[in-house]
Amino acid sequence: MRIADKFAELEKRKEKALIAYVCAGDPCAETTKEIVHALVKGGADIVELGLPFSDPVADGPTIQAASTRALKAGMNPDLYFEMASSIKESVPLVCMTYYNLIYKRGIEKFARDCAASGITGMIVPDLPAEESGELQEACRKNGVDLIFLVTPVTTGSRMEHILDMTSGFVYIVSRLGVTGERVDVAGSTSNILDRIHTNVPKAVGFGISNKEQAAEVIRAGADAVIVGSAFVNIIASGDKVNSRIEELASQLKESCR
Repeated sequence: MRIADKFAELEKRKEKALIAYVCAGDPCAETTKEIVHALVKGGADIVELGLPFSDPVADGPTIQAASTRALKAGMNPDLYFEMASSIKESVPLVCMTYYNLIYKRGIEKFARDCAASGITGMIVPDLPAEESGELQEACRKNGVDLIFLVTPVTTGSRMEHILDMTSGFVYIVSRLGVTGERVDVAGSTSNILDRIHTNVPKAVGFGISNKEQAAEVIRAGADAVIVGSAFVNIIASGDKVNSRIEELASQLKESCR
């Protein structure tokens, strides 16, 4: 399913989107499929399926630890695409990974493998928009959205350039720093949402972990909330994972309605 189709469907229902992140292979590939099912059952509209990398520079301790667990369990790009192909949920899947893995596999091959395995979007936090031409062309040829990030310190001219290039949605980093749960929503969130003028859906991530924070971000003007570390912490606990994942997704989705 394409990301644009999902947002169009939600717009008809007057809902905003819940985008949920999990690290593929944490704790194992088969369990990841069950977790994705629980996320969708709870209400996730789009699932970011992280392809783990040894140096995830945009991620905080929670997702770093998940990446380490997944790599130790044997997750690699071949297994990742095989697992993605076996996920039969009716939501868009987005690959979140780092450029080293894409470059090593081959830019064209990586984009082609995404499309073949049902992945319709890609987020690459360590690839500047200005240096993304080759990957952007490969994504365009294979029908994969390439999603770029903007932050509270992105300049106006650079933001315009990024918004012209991004497709699917624009990933708004709500605060400086890395991913992870926070006790409050950054004050910069409203400011950056006010600065973004685009027809592409605006999705806010970094630091959102509960329904109150999700509701606050939606009220500020976001079209979607992105939640990752809160789900990954449940997975790390090993305690009633699927039911707790579904429950949290349901709570978060309620704030998007």
